[in-house]
Amino acid sequence: MTYKVDDFPGRIITLANSSYHYFGGTSYLGLQTNTAFQQLYIKNLRKYGTNYAASRNANVQLYIFETVEHYLAQLVSSESCITLSSGFLASQLVVKLLHDDAHQLFYAPGTHIASHHAKAINHGSFDDLNNAIRKHLKESNQIPVVLFDTLDVMGENYPAFQALKNLPLDQIILVGDDSHGIGVVGENGQGSCHDIKQLNPKEVIVCCSLGKGFGIQAGAIFCSKQRTQELRMNPIFGGASPAAPAALACLMEGKEIIHEQQIKLRNNIDLFHEQLLDETFLKWIKNYPVFTFSDEGFASYLETKKIIITNFNYPSKNDKLVSRIVLSAAHNSEDIIHLTKLINHF
Repeated sequence: MTYKVDDFPGRIITLANSSYHYFGGTSYLGLQTNTAFQQLYIKNLRKYGTNYAASRNANVQLYIFETVEHYLAQLVSSESCITLSSGFLASQLVVKLLHDDAHQLFYAPGTHIASHHAKAINHGSFDDLNNAIRKHLKESNQIPVVLFDTLDVMGENYPAFQALKNLPLDQIILVGDDSHGIGVVGENGQGSCHDIKQLNPKEVIVCCSLGKGFGIQAGAIFCSKQRTQELRMNPIFGGASPAAPAALACLMEGKEIIHEQQIKLRNNIDLFHEQLLDETFLKWIKNYPVFTFSDEGFASYLETKKIIITNFNYPSKNDKLVSRIVLSAAHNSEDIIHLTKLINHF
């Protein structure tokens, strides 16, 4: 069922004049409705305007873009960073760059549509992916590029990336989508970039949305300085509007607010696990706020108790049902305890 709401769906949403607890979406740190973060955003709106209506490659350029990119690169332990208006555009720019005669793209199971080109097909398993790459290396001089989502509820990727370790990584460029990791996992929300680099592949490129963990409309690419220069010269980068500088500025100036929210989220995750009597019907990743399940009746049960979770076909109506409980830093302990009591009863 689809629900229409008038306000941002925070911890509480109003449907038909009734209040429901909301445990869905991807506002992991709850920054979108955090008063201090909003005030910081408003301050930066007055300085940088509501939108930067020019190319990043124009003859007049704002310092804030490169300042924030340097900050983000340091945060995730990357040599360089480049930002765009969305995570989707960031992934597509990398795909455009690498979809040529020198490279062959391979898609790991469950790779997000943002990383696809027109003829992309996800491999059904990592074994299939492994076999396809090794066969390709025997028959072609093209460099294999493996695109994948860094976090998956089956636990094959973050934090150990065990499935990737079985690949001939020294001959492979890894392109990870860390949209659900950055700001949320790792020390200070550094995401997965550092962990992927420890696998020692031929090259690492990480793309992400900054909207899920950091609550702003923007995307980022983490890579080498050489790749950054190639991306900057691409017509897509030069022709597209950049992320709003007011939003990007909040990442640096709001780092204390962000850190406080990260602590709240981790406390909520710990409380959720402590209160549950039986976790066997849920799938999750350690220290991560998303919990999936396959019992279709469970979502309906929660709705009768005035709790709405993520429960829809994604990315299109023809795709499989995505059912997940999502904890946020915006939730308080009473919210978490109320939810776990209902789950225990179910």
